[in-house]
Amino acid sequence: MKKPLPFAYPPHMKLSGIFPPITTPFDHNGDIYKAKIEHNVMKWNMTSLAGYVVCGSTGESVMLTPEEKLLSWELVAKYAAPEKLLIAGTGVESVRETVSLTNQAAEMGYKAAMVRTPHYYKNLVNRNEAQMLYFRAVADQTKIPLMIYNWPQATGVDISPEAVAQLSHHPNIIAIKESSGSLEKVMQMMREAKPGFQVLVGSAPTLWPSLQMGAVGAVLAFANAAPYATITIWEAHRTREIEAGRDWQDRIARAAQLVTTKYGIPGLKYAMDLSGYYGGPSRLPLSPVGEAAKREIEAAFADLRG
Repeated sequence: MKKPLPFAYPPHMKLSGIFPPITTPFDHNGDIYKAKIEHNVMKWNMTSLAGYVVCGSTGESVMLTPEEKLLSWELVAKYAAPEKLLIAGTGVESVRETVSLTNQAAEMGYKAAMVRTPHYYKNLVNRNEAQMLYFRAVADQTKIPLMIYNWPQATGVDISPEAVAQLSHHPNIIAIKESSGSLEKVMQMMREAKPGFQVLVGSAPTLWPSLQMGAVGAVLAFANAAPYATITIWEAHRTREIEAGRDWQDRIARAAQLVTTKYGIPGLKYAMDLSGYYGGPSRLPLSPVGEAAKREIEAAFADLRG
Protein backbone atom coordinates (compact mmCIF):
# COMPACT_ATOMS: atom_id res chain seq x y z
CA MET A 1 0.00 0.00 0.00
CA LYS A 2 1.37 3.41 -0.97
CA LYS A 3 2.02 5.95 1.73
CA PRO A 4 -0.54 8.78 1.42
CA LEU A 5 0.83 12.16 0.46
CA PRO A 6 0.92 14.50 3.46
CA PHE A 7 -0.58 17.57 1.77
CA ALA A 8 -3.46 18.50 -0.49
CA TYR A 9 -2.17 19.64 -3.86
CA PRO A 10 -3.84 21.90 -6.39
CA PRO A 11 -5.08 19.52 -9.10
CA HIS A 12 -4.28 21.80 -12.04
CA MET A 13 -1.57 24.45 -12.05
CA LYS A 14 -1.00 26.02 -15.43
CA LEU A 15 2.58 27.04 -16.12
CA SER A 16 1.96 28.49 -19.57
CA GLY A 17 3.84 31.53 -20.81
CA ILE A 18 7.31 32.97 -20.42
CA PHE A 19 9.15 32.85 -17.08
CA PRO A 20 12.59 34.43 -16.64
CA PRO A 21 14.87 32.55 -14.23
CA ILE A 22 15.87 35.86 -12.75
CA THR A 23 19.46 36.87 -12.13
CA THR A 24 20.63 37.62 -8.60
CA PRO A 25 21.89 41.21 -8.32
CA PHE A 26 25.11 41.66 -6.36
CA ASP A 27 26.72 44.91 -5.32
CA HIS A 28 30.44 45.48 -5.78
CA ASN A 29 31.14 44.01 -2.34
CA GLY A 30 29.55 40.76 -3.52
CA ASP A 31 26.45 41.07 -1.33
CA ILE A 32 22.87 40.72 -2.56
CA TYR A 33 21.79 44.16 -3.77
CA LYS A 34 18.30 44.39 -2.28
CA ALA A 35 17.32 47.66 -3.97
CA LYS A 36 18.15 46.22 -7.38
CA ILE A 37 15.92 43.20 -6.80
CA GLU A 38 13.09 45.70 -6.30
CA HIS A 39 14.19 47.69 -9.38
CA ASN A 40 14.25 44.68 -11.71
CA VAL A 41 11.07 43.06 -10.44
CA MET A 42 9.08 46.29 -10.64
CA LYS A 43 10.17 46.72 -14.29
CA TRP A 44 9.33 43.10 -15.15
CA ASN A 45 5.95 43.56 -13.45
CA MET A 46 5.04 45.97 -16.27
CA THR A 47 5.40 43.19 -18.85
CA SER A 48 3.14 40.21 -19.45
CA LEU A 49 5.72 37.70 -18.23
CA ALA A 50 3.84 34.82 -16.59
CA GLY A 51 5.93 34.88 -13.44
CA TYR A 52 9.43 34.51 -12.04
CA VAL A 53 11.75 31.62 -11.27
CA VAL A 54 13.93 32.66 -8.33
CA CYS A 55 17.27 30.98 -7.58
CA GLY A 56 17.62 28.93 -10.73
CA SER A 57 20.93 28.40 -12.50
CA THR A 58 20.75 31.88 -14.02
CA GLY A 59 20.36 33.23 -10.49
CA GLU A 60 23.76 31.68 -9.68
CA SER A 61 21.99 29.46 -7.15
CA VAL A 62 25.03 27.22 -6.71
CA MET A 63 26.90 30.32 -5.47
CA LEU A 64 24.24 31.31 -2.91
CA THR A 65 24.10 30.33 0.74
CA PRO A 66 20.76 28.97 2.04
CA GLU A 67 20.26 32.28 3.85
CA GLU A 68 20.75 34.21 0.61
CA LYS A 69 18.23 32.01 -1.17
CA LEU A 70 15.67 32.70 1.54
CA LEU A 71 16.36 36.44 1.29
CA SER A 72 15.97 36.37 -2.51
CA TRP A 73 12.66 34.50 -2.28
CA GLU A 74 11.39 36.88 0.36
CA LEU A 75 12.26 40.03 -1.60
CA VAL A 76 10.90 38.83 -4.94
CA ALA A 77 7.66 37.73 -3.25
CA LYS A 78 7.41 41.18 -1.69
CA TYR A 79 7.75 43.09 -4.97
CA ALA A 80 6.15 40.73 -7.51
CA ALA A 81 2.77 41.78 -8.90
CA PRO A 82 -0.08 39.63 -7.57
CA GLU A 83 -0.75 37.97 -10.93
CA LYS A 84 2.84 36.74 -11.35
CA LEU A 85 3.32 33.05 -10.57
CA LEU A 86 6.31 32.50 -8.30
CA ILE A 87 8.52 29.43 -8.74
CA ALA A 88 11.46 28.74 -6.43
CA GLY A 89 14.62 27.05 -7.63
CA THR A 90 15.18 24.69 -4.71
CA GLY A 91 17.06 21.71 -6.08
CA VAL A 92 20.29 20.69 -4.35
CA GLU A 93 22.00 17.35 -4.08
CA SER A 94 20.23 15.82 -1.10
CA VAL A 95 16.54 15.03 -0.75
CA ARG A 96 16.52 16.38 2.81
CA GLU A 97 17.80 19.88 2.00
CA THR A 98 15.73 20.15 -1.20
CA VAL A 99 12.57 19.35 0.77
CA SER A 100 13.49 21.85 3.48
CA LEU A 101 14.18 24.66 1.01
CA THR A 102 11.04 23.90 -0.99
CA ASN A 103 8.77 24.00 2.04
CA GLN A 104 10.33 27.24 3.24
CA ALA A 105 9.67 28.77 -0.19
CA ALA A 106 6.08 27.50 -0.01
CA GLU A 107 5.59 29.37 3.25
CA MET A 108 6.64 32.58 1.47
CA GLY A 109 3.96 32.18 -1.20
CA TYR A 110 5.80 30.27 -3.92
CA LYS A 111 3.44 28.05 -5.89
CA ALA A 112 5.88 25.55 -7.40
CA ALA A 113 9.50 24.47 -7.12
CA MET A 114 11.98 23.94 -9.94
CA VAL A 115 14.26 21.07 -8.92
CA ARG A 116 17.34 20.20 -10.94
CA THR A 117 18.64 16.70 -11.44
CA PRO A 118 21.13 15.63 -8.76
CA HIS A 119 24.50 15.12 -10.39
CA TYR A 120 27.50 15.32 -8.04
CA TYR A 121 27.90 11.54 -7.62
CA LYS A 122 27.47 10.95 -11.34
CA ASN A 123 28.43 7.30 -11.35
CA LEU A 124 25.68 6.60 -8.80
CA VAL A 125 22.88 8.96 -9.88
CA ASN A 126 23.20 9.01 -13.68
CA ARG A 127 20.60 6.31 -14.18
CA ASN A 128 16.83 6.27 -14.28
CA GLU A 129 16.27 4.47 -10.98
CA ALA A 130 18.33 6.96 -8.96
CA GLN A 131 16.77 10.01 -10.60
CA MET A 132 13.24 8.71 -10.09
CA LEU A 133 13.99 7.86 -6.46
CA TYR A 134 15.23 11.42 -5.84
CA PHE A 135 12.27 13.20 -7.44
CA ARG A 136 9.66 10.91 -5.90
CA ALA A 137 11.20 11.24 -2.45
CA VAL A 138 11.20 15.04 -2.74
CA ALA A 139 7.69 15.21 -4.20
CA ASP A 140 6.31 13.00 -1.42
CA GLN A 141 7.32 15.56 1.19
CA THR A 142 6.82 19.00 -0.35
CA LYS A 143 3.87 21.34 0.08
CA ILE A 144 4.01 22.63 -3.50
CA PRO A 145 4.34 20.78 -6.80
CA LEU A 146 7.63 20.19 -8.59
CA MET A 147 8.99 21.04 -12.00
CA ILE A 148 11.87 18.74 -12.97
CA TYR A 149 14.83 20.76 -14.25
CA ASN A 150 17.03 19.06 -16.83
CA TRP A 151 20.16 20.90 -18.01
CA PRO A 152 22.69 18.25 -19.05
CA GLN A 153 25.14 20.79 -20.51
CA ALA A 154 25.83 22.00 -16.95
CA THR A 155 25.15 18.95 -14.79
CA GLY A 156 26.47 16.17 -17.00
CA VAL A 157 23.27 14.26 -16.17
CA ASP A 158 20.50 13.93 -18.75
CA ILE A 159 17.27 12.54 -17.34
CA SER A 160 15.67 10.27 -19.91
CA PRO A 161 12.22 10.80 -21.44
CA GLU A 162 11.30 7.34 -20.12
CA ALA A 163 12.08 8.39 -16.53
CA VAL A 164 10.16 11.65 -16.99
CA ALA A 165 7.17 9.71 -18.35
CA GLN A 166 7.10 7.55 -15.22
CA LEU A 167 7.56 10.56 -12.90
CA SER A 168 4.69 12.36 -14.63
CA HIS A 169 2.28 9.98 -12.87
CA HIS A 170 3.30 11.30 -9.45
CA PRO A 171 0.51 13.68 -8.34
CA ASN A 172 3.01 16.28 -7.13
CA ILE A 173 5.28 16.34 -10.22
CA ILE A 174 3.54 18.53 -12.78
CA ALA A 175 6.13 19.69 -15.31
CA ILE A 176 9.64 19.64 -16.67
CA LYS A 177 11.93 22.44 -17.78
CA GLU A 178 13.85 20.77 -20.59
CA SER A 179 16.97 22.80 -21.33
CA SER A 180 18.94 20.38 -23.49
CA GLY A 181 17.74 22.12 -26.66
CA SER A 182 16.74 18.74 -28.13
CA LEU A 183 13.43 19.04 -29.97
CA GLU A 184 13.35 15.26 -30.28
CA LYS A 185 13.38 14.91 -26.48
CA VAL A 186 10.63 17.49 -26.13
CA MET A 187 8.46 15.55 -28.58
CA GLN A 188 9.11 12.22 -26.89
CA MET A 189 8.23 13.59 -23.44
CA MET A 190 4.97 15.01 -24.73
CA ARG A 191 4.09 11.70 -26.38
CA GLU A 192 4.92 9.48 -23.43
CA ALA A 193 4.12 11.55 -20.31
CA LYS A 194 0.78 11.45 -18.56
CA PRO A 195 -1.87 13.70 -20.19
CA GLY A 196 -1.75 17.10 -18.53
CA PHE A 197 1.94 16.90 -17.69
CA GLN A 198 3.51 20.16 -18.84
CA VAL A 199 6.70 20.50 -20.86
CA LEU A 200 8.46 23.87 -20.76
CA VAL A 201 11.71 24.55 -22.54
CA GLY A 202 14.79 26.43 -21.39
CA SER A 203 16.39 27.15 -24.75
CA ALA A 204 15.61 30.51 -26.37
CA PRO A 205 17.18 29.50 -29.73
CA THR A 206 14.55 26.73 -30.04
CA LEU A 207 11.59 28.59 -28.47
CA TRP A 208 9.33 28.90 -31.51
CA PRO A 209 9.68 25.30 -32.79
CA SER A 210 9.26 23.98 -29.24
CA LEU A 211 6.00 25.89 -28.81
CA GLN A 212 4.80 24.65 -32.18
CA MET A 213 5.45 21.07 -31.04
CA GLY A 214 3.32 21.50 -27.93
CA ALA A 215 5.53 22.97 -25.19
CA VAL A 216 3.29 25.04 -22.90
CA GLY A 217 5.86 27.72 -22.17
CA ALA A 218 9.47 28.45 -21.41
CA VAL A 219 11.88 29.38 -18.64
CA LEU A 220 14.37 31.58 -20.47
CA ALA A 221 17.50 33.31 -19.17
CA PHE A 222 17.33 35.53 -22.28
CA ALA A 223 14.00 36.94 -21.01
CA ASN A 224 15.84 38.76 -18.20
CA ALA A 225 17.27 41.21 -20.73
CA ALA A 226 14.71 41.00 -23.54
CA PRO A 227 11.33 40.11 -22.03
CA TYR A 228 9.29 41.77 -24.78
CA ALA A 229 10.97 39.80 -27.56
CA THR A 230 10.22 36.47 -25.89
CA ILE A 231 6.66 37.53 -25.02
CA THR A 232 6.14 38.50 -28.68
CA ILE A 233 7.07 34.97 -29.75
CA TRP A 234 4.73 33.53 -27.13
CA GLU A 235 1.87 35.77 -28.27
CA ALA A 236 2.50 34.88 -31.92
CA HIS A 237 2.20 31.22 -30.95
CA ARG A 238 -0.95 31.84 -28.93
CA THR A 239 -2.65 33.77 -31.75
CA ARG A 240 -1.30 31.46 -34.50
CA GLU A 241 0.65 34.20 -36.27
CA ILE A 242 3.19 31.85 -37.78
CA GLU A 243 5.14 34.35 -39.88
CA ALA A 244 5.52 36.74 -36.94
CA GLY A 245 6.71 33.92 -34.69
CA ARG A 246 9.32 32.77 -37.16
CA ASP A 247 10.44 36.33 -37.79
CA TRP A 248 10.98 37.06 -34.12
CA GLN A 249 12.72 33.74 -33.57
CA ASP A 250 15.18 34.75 -36.27
CA ARG A 251 15.60 38.20 -34.71
CA ILE A 252 16.56 36.90 -31.28
CA ALA A 253 18.79 34.06 -32.48
CA ARG A 254 22.15 35.84 -32.30
CA ALA A 255 21.49 37.72 -29.07
CA ALA A 256 20.13 34.63 -27.32
CA GLN A 257 23.15 32.57 -28.32
CA LEU A 258 25.57 35.21 -27.00
CA VAL A 259 24.05 35.49 -23.51
CA THR A 260 23.35 31.80 -22.99
CA THR A 261 25.90 29.49 -24.59
CA LYS A 262 28.75 31.85 -25.53
CA TYR A 263 29.15 34.35 -22.67
CA GLY A 264 26.69 32.95 -20.14
CA ILE A 265 25.57 34.81 -17.03
CA PRO A 266 28.23 37.59 -17.17
CA GLY A 267 27.15 38.31 -20.75
CA LEU A 268 23.47 38.23 -19.79
CA LYS A 269 24.06 40.63 -16.92
CA TYR A 270 25.81 43.03 -19.27
CA ALA A 271 22.86 42.83 -21.68
CA MET A 272 20.53 43.62 -18.76
CA ASP A 273 22.58 46.72 -17.96
CA LEU A 274 22.15 47.80 -21.59
CA SER A 275 18.38 47.26 -21.43
CA GLY A 276 17.63 49.33 -18.33
CA TYR A 277 17.69 46.47 -15.82
CA TYR A 278 20.40 45.90 -13.25
CA GLY A 279 22.78 43.10 -14.17
CA GLY A 280 25.92 44.05 -12.32
CA PRO A 281 28.75 41.69 -11.40
CA SER A 282 28.58 37.92 -11.09
CA ARG A 283 30.11 35.95 -8.26
CA LEU A 284 33.64 34.69 -8.61
CA PRO A 285 34.89 32.58 -10.27
CA LEU A 286 32.55 33.94 -12.98
CA SER A 287 34.35 36.94 -14.44
CA PRO A 288 33.06 40.01 -16.32
CA VAL A 289 32.92 39.99 -20.10
CA GLY A 290 35.72 41.80 -21.93
CA GLU A 291 35.49 44.80 -24.21
CA ALA A 292 35.20 42.78 -27.44
CA ALA A 293 32.37 40.73 -25.97
CA LYS A 294 30.60 43.90 -24.82
CA ARG A 295 30.69 45.30 -28.34
CA GLU A 296 29.32 42.04 -29.72
CA ILE A 297 26.46 41.99 -27.19
CA GLU A 298 25.68 45.67 -27.81
CA ALA A 299 25.34 45.05 -31.54
CA ALA A 300 23.11 42.00 -31.08
CA PHE A 301 20.79 43.72 -28.60
CA ALA A 302 20.57 47.07 -30.42
CA ASP A 303 17.14 46.27 -31.90
CA LEU A 304 15.79 44.32 -28.92
CA ARG A 305 15.78 46.94 -26.18
CA GLY A 306 12.69 48.35 -24.55
